Amino acid sequence: MKKIPVVILLIAVFGFISADTLEASGGDDTTQVVQLISEGDEFAEKVFDNKKALEKYKTALSLSPDNYEILWRLSRTYVDIGEHMAGSTDEEKQKQLEYYEKSREFAQKAVSINPSGAMGYTRNAIASGRIALFRGVWESLDLVKQTKADCEKAISLDPKEATAYYVLGRTNAKVCEKPKIIRWPLGLGWANMDDAVKNYEKAIELKPDFIMYRLDCARAYIEMEEYEKARTHLTKIASLPKNDEDDDNFRKEAAELLEKIKDE
Repeated sequence: MKKIPVVILLIAVFGFISADTLEASGGDDTTQVVQLISEGDEFAEKVFDNKKALEKYKTALSLSPDNYEILWRLSRTYVDIGEHMAGSTDEEKQKQLEYYEKSREFAQKAVSINPSGAMGYTRNAIASGRIALFRGVWESLDLVKQTKADCEKAISLDPKEATAYYVLGRTNAKVCEKPKIIRWPLGLGWANMDDAVKNYEKAIELKPDFIMYRLDCARAYIEMEEYEKARTHLTKIASLPKNDEDDDNFRKEAAELLEKIKDE
């Protein structure tokens, strides 16, 4: 009987491995690296166990230190873990910030290794945004501007990069919390709610079953007093599958928000 190559078997089992992953993994114990990335993806995207995903990606990185696919996944995982860490004490907050900074470190390395890869810029935007929110947006103007620039770069490289559109929308919405007259001298006069919803809607068009995109888009529409558009997204959320570890909470928030605006 003719033997089937192990890599082909891995692709059959872990069908979500991208061609980029295979190419980027080549040359460094390829089969094991691909398997570790696949196992990490299973933990991160299906089981929602980010700590186990981190273990798999770190082991893969030890075999392939300059692997773009591993680096941006590590960036994603450090943010995902940081978001769910306790932050009550100063010590806990410092640990959380360290995870966000580690995420940014891996994202920047991914960008340096593959400047043509959209995901590196997307992950750097997310890490920068998280650090800015942690430290305070108005104390982190350079990070806010970097978030916007990285999103735009990611979109220019891959116009189907849904997460970049979402983060760009969220950045616009967050910056708009201050009046334009205050933001303008700080170089943040570009932010507006029309661009926020435009980018949210593009993200939803590309990933229509992602609850977080619709929830934040609905919030933006409520801010703009466009309640019917908000209701459309909030109503849809109830029927969407769970694609994120926080989706149960997002679904509950959507139902509460829908009830709140039912008479608007």
